[in-house]
Formats: sequence, C-alpha cells, structure tokens
Amino acid sequence: MCGIVGYVGDEQAAPILLDGLRRLEYRGYDSAGVAVHEEGGIEIVRAVGKLRNLETALSERGLRGTVGIGHTRWATHGRPSEVNAHPHIAGPVAVVHNGIIENHLELRAELEAGGFTIASDTDTEIVSHLIHREIIAGHDMVTSIRRALDQVDGAYAIAVVSENEPRKVVVAKSSSPLVLGVSRGATYCASDIPALLPYTNEMVFLEDGEVAVLEPDGFAISTLEGTPVSRRPRKISWSPVMAEKAGFKHFMLKEIFEQPRALEDTLRGRLDREGADVVTAEVGLSEDDAKAIRRVILLACGTSHHATIAGRYWLEEFAQVPTITELASEFRGRDAVVGEGDLVVAVSQSGETIDTLMAAKEAKARGAKILAIANVNGSAIPRMADASFYTHAGPEIGVASTKCFMAQLANLLMLSIWLARRRGTMSEGEAGELIEGLARIPHLIDENLKATHETISEMVGEFSSARDVLFLGRGLSYPMALEGALKLKEISYVHAEGYAAGEMKHGPIALLDSEVPVIVLAPQDRHYERVCSNLQEARAREAKIIGVTSAGDAQTQALCDAYVEVAPTHEALSPFVTVVPLQLYAYCVADYKGTDVDQPRNLAKTVTVE
Repeated sequence: MCGIVGYVGDEQAAPILLDGLRRLEYRGYDSAGVAVHEEGGIEIVRAVGKLRNLETALSERGLRGTVGIGHTRWATHGRPSEVNAHPHIAGPVAVVHNGIIENHLELRAELEAGGFTIASDTDTEIVSHLIHREIIAGHDMVTSIRRALDQVDGAYAIAVVSENEPRKVVVAKSSSPLVLGVSRGATYCASDIPALLPYTNEMVFLEDGEVAVLEPDGFAISTLEGTPVSRRPRKISWSPVMAEKAGFKHFMLKEIFEQPRALEDTLRGRLDREGADVVTAEVGLSEDDAKAIRRVILLACGTSHHATIAGRYWLEEFAQVPTITELASEFRGRDAVVGEGDLVVAVSQSGETIDTLMAAKEAKARGAKILAIANVNGSAIPRMADASFYTHAGPEIGVASTKCFMAQLANLLMLSIWLARRRGTMSEGEAGELIEGLARIPHLIDENLKATHETISEMVGEFSSARDVLFLGRGLSYPMALEGALKLKEISYVHAEGYAAGEMKHGPIALLDSEVPVIVLAPQDRHYERVCSNLQEARAREAKIIGVTSAGDAQTQALCDAYVEVAPTHEALSPFVTVVPLQLYAYCVADYKGTDVDQPRNLAKTVTVE
C-alpha cells in the first residue's frame, strides 16, 4: 500500500507534491520521491526512509516546474533503497505505482531480452519500460499506457508523466485506489482523499479499468479500450483528520475494515486455482527443501504468536510435519534443541521484533533454515533469514494489530498448503477446495463487517463494566480466543484470559459468576458439540454468555445472552471469520470506555528493545 500524488496546473508542483505525500505518509514510509517537468525535461529526486529525508533532498536540489508526480513507498518488490524508490524513469516517461504486478518476472525477462536495462528490483520499473517500448513503436502517451497495461496482470494505480507531452499527467487503475481532484486552473490525483483536501473538495473516483488524462483545465476519463466515460465530481465534506482515517473514528477501526483488502493483496498472485496449488516463487524454498524438513519451529511474540498457533494446526494436519510454536523471548532464554533439518519460521509484523530477531539468529547459527514472515520489506528479520514470505497488509497505524494478523494467518495457511502439496500429504482435490475457500474469504468478511460492527456496538454497553472476561475456544478457535483476550486487554484495560475450552474445568471455572462474561467461539466444526457442552457449564455458573456462532445456529444462540453470527466456511478457514467479531468487541468496549484506542498506554507498535 503506497501513496501516489500528482499535480498539473500553474503553481510550483514540488511543494504541492511534498504536502500531499506528507498527508499520505501513513500509506508508506520506506522511501519517497517526486518527478517534476522542468524546462530541460523530467527531473527526479528520491530519498530512502521517512519523508523528511526527501524534504531535505528537495531543499538542496530544488525543482521548478508546474507538472509532476510523487510517491511514498511501502516496499513489496525490492527492499527500501534509493534505486528502488519511485518514480521510475525509462526514456521520456516517469511512473509511480501502487499495487502488485503479478507477472513482473516474465515481463522483466522479456524486456531484458529485448535490450532494455532494468536498474531496480521493483515491479514498477517494468511498467515504465513497457510504456517506453510502446512510445518507441510510435504511439502517443495515452495509447502507450493502454497498450502497456494490457500486458500486465495484477493490481495497479499508476501516474505517468512524459517529456513528449509536458502539460499532462495520465493515470490508470485496477484494484488499487485512485481519486482525482478538480479546482480552477489545476487538476490533482492521489491514492487517498487526504492529500487533496487542502486544495479542493471536488473529487472524482476512478473505477477499475479506467484511464484519465489530467490537464490544467480539467480531465478526460476513458476505459482501457478507449471508450469515453462521463463522471461528475463529488463534493467531499471530510476534515483532513477524518480523511486520513477514511471517515472512521480510529485507525484501528479503519484497519479492521481494511482486512478484506489486506487479505486480497496478500493472496494476490499466490493462489493457483486451476492447479490447486500455492505459488511461492519469491519465498526461496525449493521442492527439495520442502521434502527435507523434519520439523517446523514457529517463532513469534504477542499477536504474531497467536497466528503461529493456528499455523501449527495447519502444518501438522495438512503437511504432516511435526511443528512446535515458541515464544521467541522464551526460546532465547534456554538451550533449545534446534539444528539441521529444522525450518524455523520467524513471524513479525514489523520484521524488527528484537526477541524474534535474536531467537532466529540463534537458530540459524545452530544450522536451522530460517523463513521470515513479515509485513515490512527489507526489515531486519527478512534480511537475516534464508528466505522470506511477505504479507501485503500495508502500513498499520493502530498499535493493536488487526489486518497484519489476518495477513499472517493467510501466509501461514498458504505455506502449509505449499508444503503439503510437495510432501504428498494433500490431494489435488483437497487443496483445490481449500484454495477456493480461501479466495472467497475476503468477500465473506467484507459482506458481514458492517452488520457485525452494528451488532457488537449495540451489545457492549451491557458488558462494558465487567472487570474480568473469559474467552473460550477449541481447535483453531483456541488461538483466536487468545487473540480476542489480548485485544481486549491491550486497548480497554480489562483483565481478560483466553483458554482452550477443554481446560475450563481445570481451574478457570472457579472464576465464573454472574459478573464474568464468557465469550465462546462455537463455529460448526469438529469441536462444536464439546464447545456447546463447555458453554452449558459456564451458563450453569450464571456467567453471561456471548456466542460467536455460525449463521443460523439457533440451538447455540438460544443458550447465549448475546451472540454474533459469522459466515459458514471450510473448517480450516474459520479463524479468518471468527477473529473479526473479537477485534470489533475489543474496539467497541474500548471506544465505549473512552480509552486511547490507537495508542494504548504503555504499548509500542514495534518492540525493538529487550
């Protein structure tokens, strides 16, 4: 998830682009750059790291021109570096891009065979060379862009400037956001509304498969095939702060609602639905590596640890490989038995978590192969690992992780399927069913999010005064119970505990009375009957029951004081739907109590100190 901004008008472009990028920095902060038309052609200034580094570079270099594009990057292909920063230039064109070009490796090979020199590791530079190739063939800027985009697969929002047509910015989109802004004598574009609000509140939202030509006196939209499209601007009444949060009250709520998109981006290009397989070309593990693994060790902390517990279930059931989960902080503190034949999967949202980093380094020193699962390209853990499998959730602003957790689940499940197929422990039919179900999960979550939020918002007042809350689940619902309890503790400061439901009789049942709500995860899976029995036991102790049930499960719902329905899905996919109500419950309780949801006390987004 990167940030794009563009401007064409009569004012100096560089200050406007920099201001727009500053308002989009929450979308990416690995590197940034701008391209501006000057008298001698297009000039580019790029810098690695926070936007202030680009600001310093611009103050030293200075760019004078009234047409330009800018970009703040969240790295997906190619680690953060100046050469990988946008804009990318090829011949007379400069390009910025948000999204993922799935077939970039094939296109790279084709372009290099044709004599084009590609300097960066990014998928975006491929697009600039494709456009340049069409211009060499004699096409104008818009036609060249159309023909280039016809060759790419994946998601994109792009903005392009060309020395050949210096008073235009051309943009196009497919599955990545792009909005136009219109004012007298100037036209703008950006990934999100916040970048444009200081200049105009008249916005035009591009649809997938559309191209727009921006000029000082207006814009023209057409389809990729060239059919003109008529669309009038809409007036946006958001304040700049509201716009950064897309109208949501808190970043955490926005990020909960972004989970379908985060899942789609993480799954994109990795599910081979025809071949019933997972494509992991970027991972760096070979088929021989997969077959040679004698054990998997999953290392993580906090929320990421809960994702790895679900991963253990999947790896053992599908890949039939012995798997253990380890708190990285504890793994470091003992003389762990680890070595050759072990695949250590180090999971960290930031890729910088100090305990996970140090534990992985120790395992590597003892001969284990290290696979990193992280959300930040080029971060410390992927750099030291033998292989990396990135999530593509985009930047997460709220301290309490939601969409990154969802993306971690997706990567762990995809890894399990990939290993299972190579180790011969999963049939094509089984894999196909699971992959089809996984591909539908973003839609299942999306279609229920608003109703789930409304249901939980209405119920929390009754339970918000509770000082203790118990979360119960079995099987794959157990790590979701742990995650639900952690979320409630993190942002509402309520004491909460997650338990395997079968363990309730071994101690926690002593805590139950009418003042203790019990949140029971009861999807209709192989554990359903036993979970319902645990629910009955809690109810007999006068505990208030909040059920997370499959849609239409009237039998369980009748036993609950309140309930939330989730969409039925493949049993192995249940964590993706059951965790969302728990995230929303924690959010709604915290909001009801008036705590600082996005920056809870005593917590940091990334733990980089011991």
